[in-house]
Amino acid sequence: MIRLLFTSGRGPTECRIALRHALDVLQAEAITAEVDCDIAEGPSPDRYGPGSAVVLLSGEAAAPLARKWTGSVLWVSKSTVRPFHKRKNWFIGVIDVGPPPAAPAAIRAADVRIETFRAGGPGGQHQNKTDSAVRATYVPTGLATVSRQERSQHRNKAVALARLASLIASGGELATLTDAKAVQQSHDSLERGRPVRTFRGERFAAD
Repeated sequence: MIRLLFTSGRGPTECRIALRHALDVLQAEAITAEVDCDIAEGPSPDRYGPGSAVVLLSGEAAAPLARKWTGSVLWVSKSTVRPFHKRKNWFIGVIDVGPPPAAPAAIRAADVRIETFRAGGPGGQHQNKTDSAVRATYVPTGLATVSRQERSQHRNKAVALARLASLIASGGELATLTDAKAVQQSHDSLERGRPVRTFRGERFAAD
């Protein structure tokens, strides 16, 4: 499992919009790569999205997908909230913050909703004949994880619950992660560096 922190750092609202777009693109890429992608978002002060989020990536292709994103991400666009603003370059940072806390707290069974569905690759390829994939949702917050990599429903349930516990723990430490001096210094250096991904326009189209 790989854990990434997406952060808008000290950036303005436009950076939070970029972060929201980036999470949507990452989720789409994860589906294509058959990587399980679970996200815990920080609080959002308005409708434009959170200032940070922790992403858990699991699966055989998780590492190359994480490498594709780790670093500085640039959105080149006229501001969608301040139309007369001259700035067009908006940065977010994506930082590998290491594995989740070693021993996440146990989750009460009554607080979790378990759903099963048929697993399969993009476009229905390699579709299983049984509902082996599992989605585990933490009802109090709506956080959810999906496991589809294992062959049995029982094993996928165990994996989904373990990842859900890690996601809850990661969400709980989001403020600590985001405010950490090392993370802020890393984000500041990323913004000055060469972006690993560049997107353009209101549609957040990749270069």
